[in-house]
Amino acid sequence: MKTNITFPVTAALVAICIQACDTTDKESIPMVGVGLEDVYFVPRMKKLPLRPELTGSSYKWTLTTPSGESSTVATSRSYIFLEAEEGAYRLTLHITGDDGVFTTSTTINVVHEEIEYSPYISKVYEYRPAPGQFINQMPVFETGDTYETMLAKVENCIKGTADELISLGGWGGYVTFGFDHTIVSNPDTPELRIWGNAFYNNGYDDKGGSAEPGIVMVSFDENCNGIPDDTWYELAGSEFSKTMRGYTLTYSRPATENGTIEWTDNLGASGTIPHLPFHRNGYYPMWIEDTEITFNGSILPSNGTLAPGSSTDYILESYPWGYADNHPNSEAGLNSFHFINARDISGMPAVLPGVDFVRVYTAVNQVCGAIGETSTEISRAADLSLLR
Repeated sequence: MKTNITFPVTAALVAICIQACDTTDKESIPMVGVGLEDVYFVPRMKKLPLRPELTGSSYKWTLTTPSGESSTVATSRSYIFLEAEEGAYRLTLHITGDDGVFTTSTTINVVHEEIEYSPYISKVYEYRPAPGQFINQMPVFETGDTYETMLAKVENCIKGTADELISLGGWGGYVTFGFDHTIVSNPDTPELRIWGNAFYNNGYDDKGGSAEPGIVMVSFDENCNGIPDDTWYELAGSEFSKTMRGYTLTYSRPATENGTIEWTDNLGASGTIPHLPFHRNGYYPMWIEDTEITFNGSILPSNGTLAPGSSTDYILESYPWGYADNHPNSEAGLNSFHFINARDISGMPAVLPGVDFVRVYTAVNQVCGAIGETSTEISRAADLSLLR
């Protein structure tokens, strides 16, 4: 019996009906032959969610790859099959219950997608910038714009190869985006690249210039509903040990459109984002009606210092690795991200089968004289496996 799976998958998990068999040998009932379909066909980089209706005290899913290597891939009741390489995979499920061990197997054929995937962003799910000098300008706010219209503008800027910068504003401002497929984790090489507008000023040193680092978060669509409401993980960069987690900052709407932005944080500190003479637009997102905007996350140490011999010019130093808008786009490796660096909310490593959603947010809270607040900008992102 063959089942042809059509994707994208809906929120409902694929139910596997496993029937109990009447047998005198209930210690082990091998290959009952019911439950899993004999054969599945699924495009590469697409998820096949599986969950048995039969309950047991323990579960073991064993996968044999096309090359013949076998391993236990899950010990939970549910399992999401996801592979990047085409070929025939053999999947076996063992369920231990009061009556013994029930076993069923299937062959999952991973095939090439009918319509070629894009390596680039296909959808923007969220855009919630913090106040900043480029807000309402990148992209441009127009009278009557709503959250939905601004979200569409952001998507038009960074979708595919559009390559137009969007600004995330001061600390905490973020954008969430995804692709037309799941980026499958690869333990051997970075999987994701993000473009920004950082640059070096070699008049200072090799890595000094304008780096506005953004933290990168990733999420796997474990509930298969196509929206970013699953657990988020931070991709640890070079400054992870110096990063303070659990930081909260609130910005207040100014009394006038061009007023100074005031903020307070959960450490008892306060400050402002002042208006600059060459950016006289309103800095508070004009489509947001709330009088306050609050962000939560991790904060990096400030990277702005006065240039040697100057009392006005700032250098924004690049951190070694692991942040968006932190090195020039010509430094491909330093703008690439490895899912093996995923960390949970407590800072512990997390193993993800793949990534469906990416979030980037401004990671420093600082104002550097005449150049104003530090704000992460991005223009594009890509699944590196499709660019190799």
